[in-house]
Amino acid sequence: MSEEMPERFEDIVGALEDLVRALEGGELPLDEALRLYEKGVGLARKGHDLLEGAERRVEELQKSLAEAGR
Repeated sequence: MSEEMPERFEDIVGALEDLVRALEGGELPLDEALRLYEKGVGLARKGHDLLEGAERRVEELQKSLAEAGR
């Protein structure tokens, strides 16, 4: 895919919302709908990875706070 993917989670969500609207419109030719669907899968994966990274950071912070309280 030559298109640049957004880096921020909020931008990824916005891009996914745009793709969903385009796909739900039902006006796209099949090849374009498949291209957009594929792009959406990539965006969803990237968003998932960002969420997992954020979750790990929160867990590390909670752990360090718990250790500091000992």
